Amino acid sequence: MKRFPIEGIRSVNFIVPDLAAATDFYTAVWGLEIAEGRGDTVWLRDMGSDAQILALHIGDAPAIRWMTFRAVPDSDLAALADALVAHGGTLVAALHDLDEPGGGRAVVVRDGQGRALRLVQDDTRVSPLPHDPDRPERLTHINFNSDDVARDVRLFTDALCFTLTDRSKMMAFVRTNDDHHAVVIAEAPVNTFNHVAFQLPDWESVMRASGRMVDHAFPIGWVPGRHGPGNNVFAYFVDPFGFVVQYTTDVLQVDDDYRVGSPENWSWPTGRTDQWGIAPPKSSSCKAAQLAIPFV
Repeated sequence: MKRFPIEGIRSVNFIVPDLAAATDFYTAVWGLEIAEGRGDTVWLRDMGSDAQILALHIGDAPAIRWMTFRAVPDSDLAALADALVAHGGTLVAALHDLDEPGGGRAVVVRDGQGRALRLVQDDTRVSPLPHDPDRPERLTHINFNSDDVARDVRLFTDALCFTLTDRSKMMAFVRTNDDHHAVVIAEAPVNTFNHVAFQLPDWESVMRASGRMVDHAFPIGWVPGRHGPGNNVFAYFVDPFGFVVQYTTDVLQVDDDYRVGSPENWSWPTGRTDQWGIAPPKSSSCKAAQLAIPFV
């Protein structure tokens, strides 16, 4: 089995114009817990062992500050940062200690399209919270838009040693653990955030959590369905600030023998958008939101 220097996606950082409202949504509705609040930042955790998976920062307009990946303990963070710089990135922050839930140390590099990647190592895990099947367990993947998918695949495979798992007509899927994908790169005219996926225990949990969203008057963006690449069950929603967030489960587990798929492997009959064929078309508001959030 290939040994990856990056363990997976650890957390994301959202900039929001109303910190209190965002905190209320992601705790009372989406299902996270406050890990810590300090000044203009609130850190949120899931039910699992991550000290945080989502940080909310106050700012003028919705944006992504950075996406954070956890490196394995013996990875050379400085060397990984150098590899990102060699692929067109700019070093934002050299190796430094973190003063936030979980701690650890990190480097930050901004790629050539302005997306900030933070690599964290030696952060502290926490005790899982009491089991609740309808609340997120962890992050599974982040999806961002790209005006050159091949370029951004090379960034992750060559600089960070991810592996290409599948290629559909519009998207490339790369992995850094047994999950079919940790990063999805979507073809688009802009280099923006697309969505981030939160894992639930099973597909009934996805349906119940989606019902909680509907109960709180958040319309369905795209649900229910089962994707082709990755085989995961999905439910998409748009949060109060325009970020697209996904409940997901049952992502395909793969190994080095998995055959990389091509667009021909992932085509559906006319009118179908997933394996099951029962999901209605994605809403126009969800489509627009998937292109709108910038990285800063």
